[in-house]
Parts: sequence; structure tokens; C-alpha cells
Amino acid sequence: MAKKQFKAESKRLLDLMIHSIYTNREIFLRELISNASDALDKRYYCSLTDENHRVNKEDLKIQLEIDKENRRLILSDTGIGMNEAELETNLGTIAKSGSLEFKKKLEENNDLDIIGQFGVGFYSAFMVAKKIIVESRSINSEQGYAWTSNGEDGYQITPILKEDFGTKIILDLKDNTEEENYDEFLEEYKIKQLVKKYSDYVRYPIQMECEVSKPNEEDEKEEPITVKETQTLNSMIPLWKRNKSEITEDEYNEFYKNKFMDWNDPLKVIHYSVEGTTSYRALLYIPSKTPYNFYSAEYESGLQLYSKGVFIMDKAKDLIPEYFRFVKGLIDSDDLNLNISREILQQDRQVKALARNIEKKIKNALEDLLKNEREKYEEFYKSFGLSLKYGIYSDYGMHKDQLQDLIMFVSSKEDKLVTLKEYVERMKEDQQVIYYACGENIEQIKKLPQIERLMDKDYEILFFTDDVDEFAVQVMQQYNDKQFKSVNQGDLDLDSEDEKKQKEETAKQNASMLEAMKNALSSKVKDVKISSRLKSHPVCLTSEEGVSLEMEKVLSQMPNGNEIKASRVLEINPNHEIFTTMQNVYESNPELINEYADLLYTQALLIEGFKVEDPIQYANEICNLMIKANK
Repeated sequence: MAKKQFKAESKRLLDLMIHSIYTNREIFLRELISNASDALDKRYYCSLTDENHRVNKEDLKIQLEIDKENRRLILSDTGIGMNEAELETNLGTIAKSGSLEFKKKLEENNDLDIIGQFGVGFYSAFMVAKKIIVESRSINSEQGYAWTSNGEDGYQITPILKEDFGTKIILDLKDNTEEENYDEFLEEYKIKQLVKKYSDYVRYPIQMECEVSKPNEEDEKEEPITVKETQTLNSMIPLWKRNKSEITEDEYNEFYKNKFMDWNDPLKVIHYSVEGTTSYRALLYIPSKTPYNFYSAEYESGLQLYSKGVFIMDKAKDLIPEYFRFVKGLIDSDDLNLNISREILQQDRQVKALARNIEKKIKNALEDLLKNEREKYEEFYKSFGLSLKYGIYSDYGMHKDQLQDLIMFVSSKEDKLVTLKEYVERMKEDQQVIYYACGENIEQIKKLPQIERLMDKDYEILFFTDDVDEFAVQVMQQYNDKQFKSVNQGDLDLDSEDEKKQKEETAKQNASMLEAMKNALSSKVKDVKISSRLKSHPVCLTSEEGVSLEMEKVLSQMPNGNEIKASRVLEINPNHEIFTTMQNVYESNPELINEYADLLYTQALLIEGFKVEDPIQYANEICNLMIKANK
């Protein structure tokens, strides 16, 4: 029979598909199995609607065969098959898919899923095959036909003798080159791996004759013998398509550990389905432990994506917001628009709507955990709370409303994690702000001079120990109409009217000394003033509104961050002996005021965790002071 040529546009599309559309050559097996699954669906449907085509569901299957000697990989199905005209239509004209047309006829039949709708997946096999033979016999025909092509100069369709209904696809694999090895597709382990990865949940059994080792029955001492045994390579029924009431906790946990390579059981399982404009099933997990690389650039977030049980993508980032990047799991949807190769999600309203729905489900699950399983939530928060706080800070605070009730901080009241809601609910009647203090760790913060007076007045303080904490609340600005207030920034307004008047009087009486100290530190601080926040400590360093001292530390670690500085203020305690000492020095030996001011400033720097600009000079000044004190 004369060879037929692909249409010009089909030939161009075929070349494009082989070299451009599909970026991963191993997906050819996924596409062929998907097509075979379609053919089995069609035959099963015909069996239900036409008594002349009755078939046992057990007879519907897909078979794989490896022929190493002839370098062939063979895939067979017992599906509906194709006659000559259908071979011509479906394989002779690229992008003309029988599945799409068939699906339109069955839109009201919700029990049938048609995987292949693009009419192009079959041709991905030319990425690995130099020649393809398709032998097929339709259930409506006594005659079988073979479609043969090398993917370049057309195809032939010839009559053949085929006893069984269905389709057999024979791939003559390409010869190896220095760059490409095609022998891997002749190895059992590779085929098993690909079926498990891409087609594990195809509803029909995918079988292959495999080599297995068995004990030698004639002589147990002898080496085991190798025999051929037909094995089913796929699971067929996905866990996420089963009824939740039928799934045990152990089944959920084992699926998670095997699927997502974790040694630990998950902390929380989120399993649900949605029917609507975009219908889908979701099986999501919140891990119990932080992955070792979670906060590094190497960590890849995103959900696995399936379409009708067929694996499409491993890391679909568009389906989950960055601040919930810790969530692992999968989405299975029939309705998403994928690109022609099914390897990329098309950016459209469907995807955005789906992502919003997934985000809402995760948030609800976390809120439920916080409300009903507090210990579990705190365990989660210690692992992934930083991700939530970064979510508040990123995108100019766009997500603060979604996340603000999920974040927690250690409290000075209970020395344990509390939510902002819990803090606000127990604020003192006269308290107008949410107080917080920053430091490297809780113990360090507890020793800060700035918090002593607040603690003495029984105000609750939130301890911020992560670099992002202060940036996050600065973006939030307020919670429940309560502003956030740093203990070492601006005026804390802790004094009574009498105390305010007394400090004003002290400041007036010592104005010249304070001015002298300010001049001595002119390149280092913006002001030196009487403190209203210190109780027993001599001095502390604070900042004016804007960039805080803690922000300055964080920013200094970034490129060009050294240019951003806080407006520093040195505060001195008028009720401490050091203040009396400074007064005496200023009156009796005013030239020493510069040296004393610098010592106090350096002490305040050390308390705040800043590096001393000149530690040698500071050490010498301390020694000189000790020598003078003993003269």
C-alpha cells in the first residue's frame, strides 16, 4: 500500500512536538498509557450501552512487554480499538483526537473520565522511537489494521490479521548516541519506575511479565532460580479518591511517608473534595518536622498535580501561596487547563480560584488545630511559624489579614506562646499599645534594662527573637486597633503626672551636662536624655520612631544595609548612682565628661548586642578609670 504523507501543518507540529513541546522524554509512556486507558473507558462504556459488546471488566487491562533482542517496547490494551478510518483520522492528522469528540458525547456521564484530549500525546513516543507500529482492531470490525511510521516521511496503513480487539503499539527504540541512552527503556526497573511515577492511579491494571527470584524447590541449598511472572505495576485506586471514613490513620501516614519521603508521621491531614466550576480532590499534609533544607534556596515548594489520576507535575507552585510552602500533598482535577504537553499549568482564572480555595482550606485547618489541639499547633508553629511571619511581611502586607491570627510570640506573662488575640483580650484597661521587645533569645530579652519598669507595672511584653518579627508587625501597624510599641523606641508613656514633672525638672537642672554629653557623642547619638523607662539599670540605648535598633542589626547583614541606621538616643537613669557621679564629674572635672559619656555609650551598645567600634580603646579607658579611682 502506498505511503501517505502527513498534512503540512501536521508535519510541522510533529517536528515541534518531538523537539520542543515535551521537555521530558520519559513522559511518552504516560501518554501512551493514558491513551490506552481512554480506549478501555470507551469499550467499557459501549459494554454498558450495547449488549452486543458485553465485556468483563476484569478483561480490561494494559500490558507492557520488553523485547531486548529487537530493541522494542510494546504496549497493548484490550480497549475499543480503531478501524482503518479511525487510524487515518486519529493518527494521520495530528491534534485530531477521538477522545475529545468522544468526551463531548458523554458530558452527562459523570462516571467516565477521558484522560487524553489533546490528540498529540501519542506522538511524544517519537522522542524515543525511530519507528512506531500501531496494530488495532475495532470492536465493530472483523478486520485489523497496522499503522506504521518513522515520524518523518508519512505513514502506511495496511490490513492485518488480529485475533483480539484492542490496540498494540510497538516502539522500535532509537539507537544510543553519545548524548542519549535509550537502552534504559528496555529495563524492567525503569519501566516500573515510570509507571509508578506517572500512571500509578490509572483505573485499569497495567501488567508486565517480570523476572523474579524464587527458591529452588529441588534443592534449597542451590541458588534461587529466576522465573517470569506477570505483575500488576500500578495501584489503580488512589487513596485520595477513597471515602475518608474508610481510610485509617496508618494508611494516611504511610502514604505520606512513602510519597513525600519523610521519616515522620504528618502532623495534620487535610483530605477533601470540591464540586463546582473547577472540581477537584485534595490530599494535603502538614509535616510534623521542618525539612532540613526548608529555609534554604534548595527547597522546592508546590503540590503534586494529577489529572484524572494521571501524574502531571511534581511542584505546581501556582496552587499554593509561598507562606504555606510547608504543606505537602496533591491535587487531582479533571477541569484544569494544561498546556498541550500537560507539563505546565495555563495561567487563568481557574488556577487562581483553585489556589484561593486551597489557601482557605489550609488556613481553616490551622485555625482548627489552634482552637482544638493547642499542643499540636504549637509544635507546628515552632517548625513553620517563621514562614507565616514572612508571609505577613512579604508583598507589602497584602496577606496580613489572613495570617495575623495564626502567628504567636512568647509572652512575659506566661513564658509561653500566645496569639495576638489572646494578648489583646487580657490587656490592662488603661493600656493602649501592644508592647514588644527584640533580642537574640528569650533569656537575653529578659535582661534588657528597657523592660524592667514595664514588668514592674505588670504590663505584658511579647518577645521577638526572629529577624522578621519586627518587620512583620511594622507592616501590620496594628492589631484590633492596638498599635505595636517597641520597648526601646520612642516614649513609652509610663510616668504619672507627678513623675513627668519631676523628670522635666531634673532635665532642666542638668541641661548643660546632658548637652555636654550629647556633644561628646555627637557622631554617635542624636540625643542624650533623662530616661522614663529605666528602674535599676544606669543607661540604655533607644531609638526615635522609624528604623529601630533591631532593624538596623538585621539590615546591616544585607548588601548595602550598613547605610540604614537608627536615630540613636542614650538614656540615663536619674535615680541611679551613675547619674550623681556624672553630676559630680561635670562640676569638679568637666574635661572628663567626654570620657565618661563614651564609656556609658559603649556599655549601652554592649547591652543592645552591638559591636564595640574600638574594643581596645574601650578596654584602655576602663583600665584608666580603675587606676584613677585608686589614686
